[in-house]
Amino acid sequence: MQPDRHAPSTLDMVQALLDGPAPVPQLSEIGKVTQVGDGVAIVTGLARALSDEVLEFAGGERGIVFDMEPGNLGVVLLGPSENITLGEEVRRTGRVVSVPTGPTLLGRVVDALGRPRDGMEPLDAAPLRPVEAEAPGILERAPVSRPLATGLKAVDAAVPVGRGQRQLIIGDRQTGKTSIAVDTILNQKDSGVLCVYCAVGQRGDAVAKVIGALREGGMMDRSVVLFAGDEEAPGLAHITPYAAMSIAESLSANGRDVLVVIDDLTRHAHAYRELSLLLRRPPGREAFPGDIFYVHARLLERAGQFTQAIGGGSITVLPVVETQAENLSAYIPTNLISITDGQIYLSPRLVRRNQFPAVDLGISVSRVGGKAQKRAFREVAGNLRVTLSQFEELEEFARFGTRLDAATRMRLARGTAIRAALRQRERDPMPAPEQLAVLVCAMQGLLDGMDERASTAAMDAIRAAVRADDGGLAERIASNQGLDEDSQAQIIETGRMALAAANGSGGARG
Repeated sequence: MQPDRHAPSTLDMVQALLDGPAPVPQLSEIGKVTQVGDGVAIVTGLARALSDEVLEFAGGERGIVFDMEPGNLGVVLLGPSENITLGEEVRRTGRVVSVPTGPTLLGRVVDALGRPRDGMEPLDAAPLRPVEAEAPGILERAPVSRPLATGLKAVDAAVPVGRGQRQLIIGDRQTGKTSIAVDTILNQKDSGVLCVYCAVGQRGDAVAKVIGALREGGMMDRSVVLFAGDEEAPGLAHITPYAAMSIAESLSANGRDVLVVIDDLTRHAHAYRELSLLLRRPPGREAFPGDIFYVHARLLERAGQFTQAIGGGSITVLPVVETQAENLSAYIPTNLISITDGQIYLSPRLVRRNQFPAVDLGISVSRVGGKAQKRAFREVAGNLRVTLSQFEELEEFARFGTRLDAATRMRLARGTAIRAALRQRERDPMPAPEQLAVLVCAMQGLLDGMDERASTAAMDAIRAAVRADDGGLAERIASNQGLDEDSQAQIIETGRMALAAANGSGGARG
């Protein structure tokens, strides 16, 4: 039996190809490397390349078009410059640098290009998003009206942060800047907030400690860690904060609240200065290029509380910046203070007094978060700032050895107790009812005259009593009610009973 159809012969196939439409010619530009520096390269022969376009070198490395001059391109390398050789071919990719985004990144440690740093599988299926994006316009933004609790008494009471706010964490080295940021992330365990921790120029062991704290605190599954170490190419460090914001935008577009910690922008500015000087851009103040303000402004402007038109989510940013010898008037700190909505200043003088967190309430300010602060905290915070300010003035005066009357000695004891009440252990974020109870008890004199150890034990006893029975305090805070006289009296009575039980006697100081 003959088959109905015969298989086409080779001649038929060749004839079909000849008769078919001709393939569309593809234009491919190839350039060459003429100079290589530490993290940068000069490329010629790519006259049609665009600004911020990704270029691919023959050896597999990638770079970003940074400078465009007649006949030359200044390229920022995203990998080791040792892998680039003179005369090496370079090709255009026709796209800008992008990062994998979306919920699949939660629980992962990656770099700015989405390459895994945790030894797990690649993120090939995650949708790509450009690291650079235009900030939402005014009509796409909503007022900051919801608090973002940090779990730290000194911050939530006196320097509150709202969802969608940009709050700077600033201070000298070893003052606890990263600790405040990590504790804030840990406090989001029950809030539904997703977190992005962006480490720029940090040592690997420091980032490993942060990842360990997130895992121990149960927040790693709801966090993304982006890492550009101090040994990485400066180009990779430069794009890492922008990649973090792109990941946050992909999450907030689904209506989620996202917290981004950028640790820190001082090292980011140093990386950008290094790239600019290597490409011979004119230096300005402190050798930084003139556009360093714009570099950070266009990054932080992408945060905010957004309207339903673009998802209804929010991006809260806690950028970290390091000062030297308490010099707040340095170039990068002043830039960031003017860009952000307030700052949490950590004082080395308070560190020397063993006051942790070392938040200086005289310099710290929140220009937006007060509108989002719960009413009960607002009522306590006003008296807290005034009392501490008066106490510090009196404390300076008392240093001269002047004889003090009983009322002045009582005010000094009260101020010392309130300052001690603001102490808090690392990795121990505190729920709002416990914070209020401790602060109210301290301001009413229940902790007067105690040394540091006794004060810590007393605060632990008060916290335990509130955890056992807060008397409806959590409900009052959640419903944004104030503290009336009955509520304050109930808190004080709970504190007295807790201290009496802890001391094993029938009373407490007060």
